[in-house]
Amino acid sequence: MKITQAFSFEAAHFLPNVPATHRCRAMHGHSYRVELTLEGAVDPHTGFVVDFFAVEQAVEPLRAVLDHHCLNEIAGLENPTAENIAIFIYERIKKALPQLVSVIVHETKDSRAEYSGR
Repeated sequence: MKITQAFSFEAAHFLPNVPATHRCRAMHGHSYRVELTLEGAVDPHTGFVVDFFAVEQAVEPLRAVLDHHCLNEIAGLENPTAENIAIFIYERIKKALPQLVSVIVHETKDSRAEYSGR
């Protein structure tokens, strides 16, 4: 069984490694949407793979680090592409949510990156 819990955050960033003429080289912001997918057996007693409230509690400290910040200023996100943000979130939340199988970061309504671990 797979379950997905989403959360969102607002943040600014710029991409330092793109050409100077690239529109994402300048500071700008996004309303990010993140989907965490977890996989496992359904507990016969609770009926859950993982309680959605437990997922929210595990995510909240990380969400607080990201929300309303400049992502470039966060250690590990100096080049905050959608791909690198997905890896960053996965690596920091996997210990708290061992059933995590993927992180999807929606940077816009039309673009997203998905990471499923190394």
